[in-house]
Amino acid sequence: MKIGITCYPTYGGSGAVATELGIALAQRGNEIHFITYQQPFRLPAFLPRIYFHEVDVGRYPLFEYPPYDLALAVRMHEVVLRHDLDLLHVHYAIPHATSAWIAREMLESTRPDIKVLTTLHGTDITIVGQDPSFHAITKFSIEKSDGLTAVSHYLKAETQSAFGCAGCNIEVIPNFIDPEVFDRARYEPQLRDEARGRKVLMHISNFRPVKRVKDVVGIFARVTQEIPSILVMVGDGPDRVVAEEEARHLGISDDVFFLGKLEAVAPLLASADLFLLPTNSESFGLSALEALATGVPVIGARAGGLPEVVRDGETGALCEPGDVEGMASAALALLKDAERWARMSQLAAEDARARFSKNEVVARYEEFYRRYKPSARS
Repeated sequence: MKIGITCYPTYGGSGAVATELGIALAQRGNEIHFITYQQPFRLPAFLPRIYFHEVDVGRYPLFEYPPYDLALAVRMHEVVLRHDLDLLHVHYAIPHATSAWIAREMLESTRPDIKVLTTLHGTDITIVGQDPSFHAITKFSIEKSDGLTAVSHYLKAETQSAFGCAGCNIEVIPNFIDPEVFDRARYEPQLRDEARGRKVLMHISNFRPVKRVKDVVGIFARVTQEIPSILVMVGDGPDRVVAEEEARHLGISDDVFFLGKLEAVAPLLASADLFLLPTNSESFGLSALEALATGVPVIGARAGGLPEVVRDGETGALCEPGDVEGMASAALALLKDAERWARMSQLAAEDARARFSKNEVVARYEEFYRRYKPSARS
């Protein structure tokens, strides 16, 4: 199949999943065309059967804000015709699904069989889409998509409730991991020198307010009072300064390492003892899944779709959002019991592979595509 994929190319779960999906699809013999404003951050410079089409947003004095959504629609239209695509698969509802609908309307006379498939990832529904400024267009874009998927049952239910589309046929296809990449045994402990025998706690995100990175630092501060530890913070975003200030305020800044955005997180996760994700709402929790697959138990919030990923009491511990004391207590209890940690680490890796392995999930996407691929096309 020839599939056009549009996603946000920057650091974040939806872009990471879309990129990894495209790579996996190409490895299975499909031809993939990424259509976005810059090369996705997890996409290597060259891979067989993968092409990148940059969206050029022209500058004109009349436009205070360049119309990316329209430029994207034009580029989609062009790529479908030039490369004879079978499908457009967009990740994140707006503006991608909206632009794809415009492109499909433009293709009515030349390629009326082209279908638009939309994958909902989270904040496009739970935050952005429910903003009064975007609610109507998000609802329109969802309802005009030919096929819909959501990354969790929680997100499916939230979409149907928030946009009054209980009849929308939304298939749940979860995020996934590559078991060969997220394998603790294949990496040397990269953080050994920094840790100097201390426990390693880790957090990976885009540092938005919903991630509660200040709570991450607060949990760590309570843990390190009883068990010598370091905290490794991977990623960047608007609340990074909040986390840095909290670490200074609590007098633990020398034990907190802010590494910024990194593409390869698996080698770092292989050095971690616990992963912290005290989010307000997590539609899935890709970073948590990557941690679990690497044998790192997750201490997180019982919110959104995270309970679909983390088995409370088996592969990690979940508390209510904002319960810093509860999460710190759960972390301490696990770190103080080496045998329990080892059992939980092993089960975390086994469970992640059993439920979220790349080959099985990507095969589900291929089956989903086949339902919408024009039947007359080879």
